[in-house]
Amino acid sequence: MAITEARPEASPSGAHAISPQRHPIMEWLTTTDHKKIGIMYLVNSYFWFGVAGLLAEFMRTELAKPGIQFFGEQQYNELFTMHGTTMIFLFIIPMLAGFGNYIVPLQVGALDMAFPRVNALSFWMLPLSGLILYSGYLTGGAACAGWTEYPTVSLQPCGTGVGTDLWIVALLLVGTSSILGAVNFITTIFNMRAPGMTMFRMPLFTWTMLVTSLLVLLATPVFASALVMLLIERNLGGSFFDPTRGGITVLWQNVFWFYSHPAVYVMVLPGMGIVSEVLPVFSRKPLFGYKAFVFATAGIGALGFSVWAHHMFTTGTVLLPFFSIMTFLIAVPTGVKFFNWIATLWKGKIWFTTANLFAFGFLTMFLIGGIDGVFLAAPPVDFGLHDTYWVIAHLHYVLFGGSVFAVYAGLYYWWPKFTGKRLNEGLGKLHFWLQMIGFNLTFMPMHVLGLLGMPRRISDYLPFPDWTGLNQLETVGALLIAVSTAPFLANVVLTMRRKERDPENPWGGNTLEWWTTSPPPAHNFDSLPEIHSERPLFDARHADELTVHADATTTGAR
Repeated sequence: MAITEARPEASPSGAHAISPQRHPIMEWLTTTDHKKIGIMYLVNSYFWFGVAGLLAEFMRTELAKPGIQFFGEQQYNELFTMHGTTMIFLFIIPMLAGFGNYIVPLQVGALDMAFPRVNALSFWMLPLSGLILYSGYLTGGAACAGWTEYPTVSLQPCGTGVGTDLWIVALLLVGTSSILGAVNFITTIFNMRAPGMTMFRMPLFTWTMLVTSLLVLLATPVFASALVMLLIERNLGGSFFDPTRGGITVLWQNVFWFYSHPAVYVMVLPGMGIVSEVLPVFSRKPLFGYKAFVFATAGIGALGFSVWAHHMFTTGTVLLPFFSIMTFLIAVPTGVKFFNWIATLWKGKIWFTTANLFAFGFLTMFLIGGIDGVFLAAPPVDFGLHDTYWVIAHLHYVLFGGSVFAVYAGLYYWWPKFTGKRLNEGLGKLHFWLQMIGFNLTFMPMHVLGLLGMPRRISDYLPFPDWTGLNQLETVGALLIAVSTAPFLANVVLTMRRKERDPENPWGGNTLEWWTTSPPPAHNFDSLPEIHSERPLFDARHADELTVHADATTTGAR
């Protein structure tokens, strides 16, 4: 197998030029290395995951039984708002961007991201936005109108404090970070691929990051415009949304959901890419239907812009048949992916590692969340279930059952690449089963509560025995999810303290990030293999066999 030399000095930014030794802390604070920035993304995002989880535990403790126990209505609304905002904008989206920062340049054979300094700027906006968001608690109260901040709620007494303005500024920063990151990913993927890596030889995770970046680039400016309009209306006398002053309340919903439904796929597509890397490696088979998977990913990205108004069926202002049909239709490319994943596993030599278990968790939990959404695509069903706990179950089976399970699959799979050491499998499997059981105890009963008519976004509820029992079961499940993070954190600490290292490619991965050392050097690659397929390392390992087969074929043809 021929080898292509990869020269460090070819970096377009000069980011890896030799420089004087600096203090390790300063090295991290001022780095433009995509790998270090990726690690900082992951650490920062996981910190906010812990904060959001703590707020969720507070809410579930309050809802364990009827009556006001610990938090008043205003405090509960703040908990609810900050939990949703933190999970979506400070955890899931940046966490998946962190994987992209670390892995995408390695998978395409690049020496860094296209714009390393812009990449660093994109990251440093995130901790700043988190501090701005939570500084509302220091100014009399955080944002409290829900993570959707619907007018006129965000214009009424609940939203008149500074906390809502800080929420707007924080999300503008997050959006700017996402847009800059999207431009960086798109430029890197299109312009910095290794020789021989055509578009249809790219790994699936890179493909999903490309489509995700296009979604971010097209949708996020729309959301930014809505945030600016709300900020103007709250502080400068504008009248975009308040009907008492000539505004249109439903305008916010159209603009917000035009961004937020594609944002669902921003939070899910990279997770699908992670699972598409994990399953073939641990079933010892190539991914079934590579091109079909690519086209399905692009189809989801395109159709994602045509379904936003299914969040607005009950407003009476949208064309129900069109948005219902499009919502049913977007399930088709997802179905193609599930078929391909199952076909990949079929008759494979499955290796039940922790990463693979979390990938299985993604498949099963995301499937349930998707089926929940298909029910809601029918307007008559949506009329009955809208703003009930069914919607909370649907959302969490998609975003926690999907994105969070995929995040852990990626962490367990790529941890040896990050550190040179595998996480402990025993602790990992304990983590998986505690999270799987806790997750289903928490969110499966919400389907029943939704069918029983329990409204969402409430801090108290009527003392019906069925409602009380199911809420108590959910609280137990939420506590179990919190407990499940303990084995993971212990696993990280124990693994990092362990001195011995694991093999460079412990899983036998086939994509380009496993060609270099674990962890990679500053310049990523000293050399690159010839790339003839989407599995260059498989080709390199079996080069002799492929040569013999080609010679035999040629001889037979003669």
